[in-house]
Amino acid sequence: MESEPLTDPTGPNQDETKTEPSEFKKNQERYKALISTFTHEKGWRPKQPYIEYGGHWWIQALLEGCLHAQEFFQARPNDIFVCSYPKTGTTWLKALTFAIANRSRFDDSSNPLLKRNPHEFVPYIEIDFPFFPQLDVLNNKSNTLFSTHIPHELLPDSVVRSGCNLVYIWRDPKDTFISLWTFLHKSRSPFGPVNSLEESFDMFCRGLSWYGPYLDHVLGYWRAYQENPDKILFLKYEFMRADPLPYVKKLAEFMGFGFTEEEEQKGVAENVVNLCSFETLKNLEANKGEKEREDRAAVYVNSAFFRKGKVGDWSNYLTPEMVARIDGIMDEKFKDTGLLEHGQ
Repeated sequence: MESEPLTDPTGPNQDETKTEPSEFKKNQERYKALISTFTHEKGWRPKQPYIEYGGHWWIQALLEGCLHAQEFFQARPNDIFVCSYPKTGTTWLKALTFAIANRSRFDDSSNPLLKRNPHEFVPYIEIDFPFFPQLDVLNNKSNTLFSTHIPHELLPDSVVRSGCNLVYIWRDPKDTFISLWTFLHKSRSPFGPVNSLEESFDMFCRGLSWYGPYLDHVLGYWRAYQENPDKILFLKYEFMRADPLPYVKKLAEFMGFGFTEEEEQKGVAENVVNLCSFETLKNLEANKGEKEREDRAAVYVNSAFFRKGKVGDWSNYLTPEMVARIDGIMDEKFKDTGLLEHGQ
């Protein structure tokens, strides 16, 4: 998934072998000791257990990163957060927010998205912030774009208190599961092979997955949106994929970067849609083959983030019984919440 930080996240960052330990390193043993007291369960890999914290499941490194973000990350009122569960459209949404916020700085041929992966421009507060504090994007005070897979109820207090804007995207759980399961196979992980499709699916349905249960993750942000709709934009991947332009305009307006009348006439919004489309990004040299992100070590090559991006690919993997099971769980979980009727 987007969020596996390092093959060995306990090892020193390259810069830290020569300089003072980072704030994270100074506190890591404290996090490890605390995490050792939490419930551990078998995960999707034989050597990588899931750990329960705050009603959700984590792997060790990401939970350490979450605890560090909760303790040290300081959000500002003008920050904008891309929030999601892994494999629900995060990479696309990162590209869109970056392109919208920076469109006055670059023309169509000079946009950095043409040369580098979107994840380099919108850092994760539970991955980049603790593990890679030397990144330029984190040390650039003018950067206001951040991202997270942390469930809403476990976000750092500063994110909630600051009143900054959150954009949340969710996706049909069937496609989310398939995208996640296939994505994990592309990881250079030392923790052993991924479970079979059937076993992983059973665990996903029972809520046992990174940052899971998935449907609880969605519900947490949905309830927060209902309580504060001016500060949270709630998007569905399938609707955006079918007709991206109105949603990109809505996203820009929400971010405080609405398209002007002149830009509308020039087709600037359409240019953003085209630049950030799955097809455009997938076919860039930066996101092909074995190319890696330029700014730090990573478990995944850039091309891993661009598989199909299609709606309904689950039909090539799941049996009718699997479909009935997960649809039934979703219907029951979201019943009377208004979420399934939300068409914005």
